[in-house]
Amino acid sequence: MAFQVSPGVNVSEIDLSTIVPAVSTTEGALAGVFKWGPVDQRVLVDSEETLVSRFYKPDGNLNPETFFTAANFLAYGNKLYVNRVVDAAAKNAVSNGSSAAVVVKNDDFIDSVSLTSNDHFVARFPGALGNSLQVSVCRSANDYLEASTGTLTITSGSNTATTSQNETVSGGTSLVNIGDKIKFGNSTVGIAYLEVTAANSTTLSFKSAYTGAVDLSTVAFSRYWKYWDQVRAAPGTSTYVNNKGGAGDEIHVVVADEDGDITGTKGQILEVYEGLSRATDAKTESGETNWWIDVIKQRSSWVYAKNAYGLAANTTAAASSALTTDNAIYDSLKLGVDSTAEGSIALATLTAGYDFFKSAEDVDISLILQGKAAGSGAKANLAKYIIDNICESRKDCVLFASPDYADVVNNIGSERDDIITYRNALTNTSYAMLDSGYKYAYDKYNDVYRYVPLNGDMAGLAVRSDELRDAWFSPAGYNRGGIKNLVKLPFNPKQADRDILYQNDINPVVTFPGQGTILFGDKTLLGKPSAFDRINVRRLFIVLEKAISTAAKFTLFEFNDGFTRSQFRNLVEPFLRDIQGRRGITDFKVVCDETNNTGEVIDRNEFVGDIYIKPSRSINFIQLNFVAVRSGVEFSEIVGQF
Repeated sequence: MAFQVSPGVNVSEIDLSTIVPAVSTTEGALAGVFKWGPVDQRVLVDSEETLVSRFYKPDGNLNPETFFTAANFLAYGNKLYVNRVVDAAAKNAVSNGSSAAVVVKNDDFIDSVSLTSNDHFVARFPGALGNSLQVSVCRSANDYLEASTGTLTITSGSNTATTSQNETVSGGTSLVNIGDKIKFGNSTVGIAYLEVTAANSTTLSFKSAYTGAVDLSTVAFSRYWKYWDQVRAAPGTSTYVNNKGGAGDEIHVVVADEDGDITGTKGQILEVYEGLSRATDAKTESGETNWWIDVIKQRSSWVYAKNAYGLAANTTAAASSALTTDNAIYDSLKLGVDSTAEGSIALATLTAGYDFFKSAEDVDISLILQGKAAGSGAKANLAKYIIDNICESRKDCVLFASPDYADVVNNIGSERDDIITYRNALTNTSYAMLDSGYKYAYDKYNDVYRYVPLNGDMAGLAVRSDELRDAWFSPAGYNRGGIKNLVKLPFNPKQADRDILYQNDINPVVTFPGQGTILFGDKTLLGKPSAFDRINVRRLFIVLEKAISTAAKFTLFEFNDGFTRSQFRNLVEPFLRDIQGRRGITDFKVVCDETNNTGEVIDRNEFVGDIYIKPSRSINFIQLNFVAVRSGVEFSEIVGQF
């Protein structure tokens, strides 16, 4: 405390309640090809349903192995960071009047991407899925509704009507566009709303037939915006703009699945925005922006909007005035292109995606999913890159890898040797675990069966072990190693194969009759006899190192004296006793005193804490000895002799 220079009472509060915190061990990470969603951006996904809503369903020609690696992990856990990658082939869909596609990877890119004057709308993300989108804008009362000065004639059962005047030009008549709805009839014969599919100077064609009881001749009609019934009224003046002295600023925007590729239903409405403002400074009653460009950027899952179509740029609330347009906008997006498929995408693209998980300061992860073995590069290169540049660098996460598809599917008799070849191309490390291949599973989205890699399940088993027991329990075996959601294994290694695979640090996944499909090994890729050649020991030390190092940060810039060293021991020892009580370690010792914090260490402004751990080991081999003895023999004479 500060020295007092005059009489008084000084109150100080000293916090000595610091503990070693619990650390999370179940966050997964995956980078790969998806059909939709933000690119180069980590997205936390908590379920398969969320995965589909953010990154869309799997495409059998694009990304089934990547998608189902993520989905398989989410069958066990609920925290997976997904980073979508694309290459130069991928493009965002753009407005129908555009001449060239653009690339907008995520929200951080829309303001800097170069757009042409005709890029009124841009699909939210790259991909051919954006070509199914249509954006409709109602800008004025006349866009919403306009009564024709002419008449129409239509026969019951027909989907065409003749008109008394040209309804496709403005100038005293309704301007009819494809997509508009025509209202005609009365309470006696019935009222019809028919969507226009074609129009010329004398004829209107409709999406469906007129089903009225009688033919109609030279009847009055009105033209409506297609989505008139999705909003409460025609665009008017917002409260904010009215209070500022402006008028007529409101517009309505609808985003629809025109082709049905997104929802399976053509014309399905995806989003409705009612009463947005053309005024750049407009606010809602709650004080949020109501400028239509910003609202769509913040809220839409499907498109970005650009200030166009006569919606004057940089118009303030006070300067707003009503538009007199009489043709609602129906903008069908085009030119969207998918990325190269997962089997052919460049290795550099995939590794760049995994680079988003390099820094432990940016994102806390524990389990990395390899997904498909590789893109267009050598099949072991992706796993090797992740090991060398992420796992060995961070030292707080483990890679779960699978061999290549060709190693185990339709490769009868050569599976074991090809898996070993794959393993031998990888770096020896305790921060990775390799399984024996693929599983055959049902793809409910495409109603087919597929082979998908097992590494998503392997990481999922680690999560399940954490939830059932702790991170230092082995995820293998009959108690915790059961694999979900599979029909069969393309390669079901027998005992002879398992012996050789295990000697090469490969963990067999085996189907046992009546027992299910089980992870039957818990080795890391360390490649030498060590406590760290088991995944449970590696994950134990990750937990200990992460938790204790987090707590030790609060020792920085304190004095290296007996009080601080005692405080450190009192911090760490209760934590290790708790781990010991939960069967993670059998014994430990913490040394932090003058023996390892010598004068030289103190003079270098260093602090040393030595923590000795005896980790618990998982049982990999069981020996049962059955000894038959004569009737007169005492058991005490022979116990321990064999």
